[in-house]
Amino acid sequence: MSKYAFGVDIGGTTVKLGLFDKEGCVLAKWEIPTDKSNEGSAILPDVADSIKAKMQERGIDKEDVVGVGVGAPGPIDSEGTVYRAVNLGWGVFNIAKVLNGYLDLPVKAGNDANVAAFGEMWQGGGKGYKNLVAVTLGTGVGGGIIVEGNILTGSTGAGGEIGHIHIEDNEEECCGCQNKGCLEQYASATGVVRLAKKRLAKDNAPSKLRNGNLSAKAVFDAVKEGDEVAIEIAKEFGDYLGKGLAAVAGVVNPEVFVIGGGVSKAGDVLFDYICPAYQKYAFHGCRSAKFVLATLGNDAGIYGAAGLILNS
Repeated sequence: MSKYAFGVDIGGTTVKLGLFDKEGCVLAKWEIPTDKSNEGSAILPDVADSIKAKMQERGIDKEDVVGVGVGAPGPIDSEGTVYRAVNLGWGVFNIAKVLNGYLDLPVKAGNDANVAAFGEMWQGGGKGYKNLVAVTLGTGVGGGIIVEGNILTGSTGAGGEIGHIHIEDNEEECCGCQNKGCLEQYASATGVVRLAKKRLAKDNAPSKLRNGNLSAKAVFDAVKEGDEVAIEIAKEFGDYLGKGLAAVAGVVNPEVFVIGGGVSKAGDVLFDYICPAYQKYAFHGCRSAKFVLATLGNDAGIYGAAGLILNS
């Protein structure tokens, strides 16, 4: 009976790896650098070598391993084919087949945000739910959608790209995706700073935000201290995010939204601004959705990747 699974989370700087038992408990975690030279051709061989080394170190035979799960940036379909991962240098190829060729173990692969969402459903903030939307509020806005316990990948793996829902017609600046008015231009960490700069330029109202470095953390720290200008910014942030998530809910009707990423470190205060807007915009049949904080942090990717294999 196989006893172990590996979870792999491929990022632009490092690859995180985890060894799990079949109950989903992490037994070991480690990282290797992401070698993006030569169009990322060394990344999967490096992953395979690292897994083989860990198996040798732990005395694990191939027969003891259920398989390897992988999360990576870019659109990845349900068969494990990636459709260009620009920040790794990858074109179109099947990650699962290539890594299987190096390891001779079953491999499943998915988009990193989707895989992290699966991790939160399996062992994190969304445990106990089968229909959830995970939202990562970081440099951008990432998303992962789970329907009846399965990742919603879409036809080319671009399902769950909620950060690029069009939310604002009057935007003049381009999003990183080259469209204008995407949700992540207002609800990401960088989006909150954009909103703050615009609000501060509007008048000379006193605010703690006029002193020191401007960041999403600074905004929500000021909110907690009752800063009126910061509260205005938080309301605008909450209105955009609540409206965007109401749109998502009208399609997938989740039981819960799991909020993670750097901005989520502000804590439950976020929900004071997201939830009223969500209730305002959501279809009445979707208003019962709960909002919770993600709990796995940077480990969500390796948990979700291992979960892909252990729950297949």
